[in-house]
Amino acid sequence: MDLRKTIQGIIHSDSEFISIMGKVGLRIYRFFFCKLLPAKWVIKRDFKKKLGYKPNLKTPQTLNEKLNWMKLYDRERWYSFYADKYAVRDFFIQTFGEQYVIPLLFETKDVNEIRPENIKEFPCIIKANHSCGQWQIVRSPEDINWKKMRRDCRFWITENWYNCGKEYQYKFIERRIIVEKLLQTKAGKIPNDYKLHFINGELAFVYVSIDREGGNYRCIYDKDWNKLPFVWIEAWKYKEGLNAVDIPRPDTLDKMIEMGSVIAKKFPRYIRVDYYDVDGQIYFGEITFHHGGGYDAFFPKEYDLYYGKKLVL
Repeated sequence: MDLRKTIQGIIHSDSEFISIMGKVGLRIYRFFFCKLLPAKWVIKRDFKKKLGYKPNLKTPQTLNEKLNWMKLYDRERWYSFYADKYAVRDFFIQTFGEQYVIPLLFETKDVNEIRPENIKEFPCIIKANHSCGQWQIVRSPEDINWKKMRRDCRFWITENWYNCGKEYQYKFIERRIIVEKLLQTKAGKIPNDYKLHFINGELAFVYVSIDREGGNYRCIYDKDWNKLPFVWIEAWKYKEGLNAVDIPRPDTLDKMIEMGSVIAKKFPRYIRVDYYDVDGQIYFGEITFHHGGGYDAFFPKEYDLYYGKKLVL
């Protein structure tokens, strides 16, 4: 019993554990407390820890519960193609046109090739094709420690992202590092990120990330561009005023919806399709099957149930 309590203590204080042990500790943690444990157990544990209540995975009601149900029971190996940030580029080029794809500067499966002689155009963004949050913006070659960058890339590429959140689509992606042109507006800012959420094949709402390197606001609009009174974000990131700004309806929204609707037909339950608008030019971002891994919190929380009722499994 004492051993069990010790293990549970480690599980429920993983942020402190990771901060002390760094990347080695993170890898050890994910091996023992994610990879080796059954998917349902990991999902229930992480859901309770991040959202504060036990998920109902037998008869799910909220949107987050249903996203986690999909992680367990809506599993198709071909989903990996669309979750692969490198492979899906071909789909977008063939289906919609190359003008909507962010210029690719370099790609490799060998992290030792992440060197200045192979990456000559700046600013750029270096990232993994198979995961979330593993990227680095590089505005000039003087800004980067190449040795550290290769070490980071090695850490990224050796990890199967499926083990982290049990999202099946990440399990079979052929891992690599990609380098893309950094999108910037004429003002030199990161463009707004428009995340189109489709439920049952229909656009439910548009989640907009605004001023990522500044105020980092998060606003949500319906299909008619009426601002909605909620945010959907990791609980620890929530703060008052997160959705305080307002932005005009982009002229490119209809085109985003048109392209997103084509993709949504392939995934009739739920899918998120991301775009950037750079001074009126659309660029495809990525396709996501489970926003926030199914662990982001709604503020106010009743919207979790509201949109959960709309999603038919």
